[in-house]
Amino acid sequence: MLTRKEMKKQGKRSLKQHYLIFVAACLIASFLGSEFKSSLNFSSMQTYEQIREDPSGNIEYSVSSPGWAVSWDDVLMQIADENTEAGRELSDQLRQDAIEKAQQGNPMFGRTRGVLSDVVNQITSGSIIVTAVAAIGSITGSDSLGIVILILCSVIVYFLFWFLIKNLFPVVVRRIFLEGLTYSQVTPQRFIFLLRVKKWLKASWSMLVSSFFYTLWSLTIVGALIKRYSYFLVPYIVAENPDIGACQAVTLSRKMMKGHKWECFIFELSFLGWSILGSLTLGIFNIFFTNPYKTAAFTQYYEQLRALAREKKIPGSEMLYDWYLYEKPDPEILRKKYSDVYAITQQPPDPDGDLTGWRGFLARNLGLLLFSRQEEKEYERRQAEHVRIHALIDDMEGLAYPVRFYPIPEENKRKLVQSLNYMRHYTIWSLIVIFLGLAFFGWVWEVSLHLITDGEFVNRGALYGPWLPIYGTGSILILTLLTRLRRNPVLEFTATIVVCGFLEYMTSVFMEFTSGGLKWWDYSGYFLNLNGRICAEGLLVFGIGGIAVVYVIAPIIDNALMALNEKILRVVCIALMAVFLVDFAYSQVHPNAGEGITDYKAEAEGQIGGSGIC
Repeated sequence: MLTRKEMKKQGKRSLKQHYLIFVAACLIASFLGSEFKSSLNFSSMQTYEQIREDPSGNIEYSVSSPGWAVSWDDVLMQIADENTEAGRELSDQLRQDAIEKAQQGNPMFGRTRGVLSDVVNQITSGSIIVTAVAAIGSITGSDSLGIVILILCSVIVYFLFWFLIKNLFPVVVRRIFLEGLTYSQVTPQRFIFLLRVKKWLKASWSMLVSSFFYTLWSLTIVGALIKRYSYFLVPYIVAENPDIGACQAVTLSRKMMKGHKWECFIFELSFLGWSILGSLTLGIFNIFFTNPYKTAAFTQYYEQLRALAREKKIPGSEMLYDWYLYEKPDPEILRKKYSDVYAITQQPPDPDGDLTGWRGFLARNLGLLLFSRQEEKEYERRQAEHVRIHALIDDMEGLAYPVRFYPIPEENKRKLVQSLNYMRHYTIWSLIVIFLGLAFFGWVWEVSLHLITDGEFVNRGALYGPWLPIYGTGSILILTLLTRLRRNPVLEFTATIVVCGFLEYMTSVFMEFTSGGLKWWDYSGYFLNLNGRICAEGLLVFGIGGIAVVYVIAPIIDNALMALNEKILRVVCIALMAVFLVDFAYSQVHPNAGEGITDYKAEAEGQIGGSGIC
């Protein structure tokens, strides 16, 4: 068995090779509160305003020592005293004060309008709790019963979050680190490993049972210490074999740790210096080094104990059968298992298989296939196959964990993902349908919002037909200009926000200029807005919507269109585009304006009327 020094050395080597994903895994665990909670101490160091009442009953504020805001505490105390109305008045006062402060400061941080503003205001003022209690009380006829129901609902929601996410995430982290032991590539897709093998719930149950047993033992002083190390290996065992029974995992951990508890305690103690350094930096050093380093070292420790358990034939150790977590398959075996991938990689590039000239340029750089001829269809088929194979090349070369060797099949669970093929190319007819379809969806979205908030139907947009071109235009720009970013969802999301933000801002400027200064939307008062032309929540919606369009909606639409008669599809597309263009041309001379569209009057509370395109 390796010494502590040797295990730490190998842990550092593993951390150096997988630094970003290891740090990300530990950081997510810190945010979720499943592990490394003290690493985020720096985020709670802030001043807050304490609320108190003077003898006359007026509310006052005073700056207090570092800590969390206490406004919710005061609101909850009022509700707990069955004084819901007082709680509402207090939360309203807090909300109004926050709005006034925002208005006196940078207009960018306006909090008077918009969904994001409402969320920020309700959370910071505690009015979300008052509203929930009042809503439940109106149904049950009792505020006290409303409070009880709200508490029960909160407990259920918290338990589900704890059971499905917080309780389980240590297993996800261990899987990431285990695969990093042997392989040089660990992708973010491994965070959903348990979903891909459909063992998320079973793994959650195993961790729940382990936590339950430890909680019972924690009622005794000796048990709290000893059983911590008895169950120390449970997340590692479940990460290797999520199909193992809950009691089997607990029992196996207990047997594997027999005679090693003190050793594990000393190993943990050897990281004390790093932990102290982390505390001196308010947890920042722990985030970027200590947490991933310690986890990587203990992953090496688990590997040693696992090998020892297999050698001693400890009952239950036969359930640890994921051999290729610890040693790479022979290259020849890999080539046989990934024969289809190997065969394609060995084929020389087919110069006749690619589109050339302007058609090749459009396909490679904009993801466009203007026509659906046989040559284009064959090219698209080859590209779809290339996308499927490309995801398995690292496995075949021994750079990443070979999913085809895992005892629980992974790849068979991905048929839907493969059928979507988000790296596909789109014909001009598909783009027309996507443009008009999403323009119609945008119109329905905005009409619905106006109907809900103002209680009246308004034909939103400058055009008369049921479409808002900016939604369709944004979708087409994302699908074409950002083609080369599709393999990286983070870059795709960021670029989508930039493209859609630029499009919305310039559209606002253009429409205002061409209509003689008429405003078509105004986000003044929205939280994080820029000159009232774009706002944070609108860009966030565009970003999330853009990701949905690229990876799900557009591929589904394209799949559906492939099943239609192409001649009929062409006729329908041409007819719809002709109607749209006529509407567009007419609206340039006689735009659809008026109440609910361009009427931005100051309302009673000084807010700006109307709604934008988000």
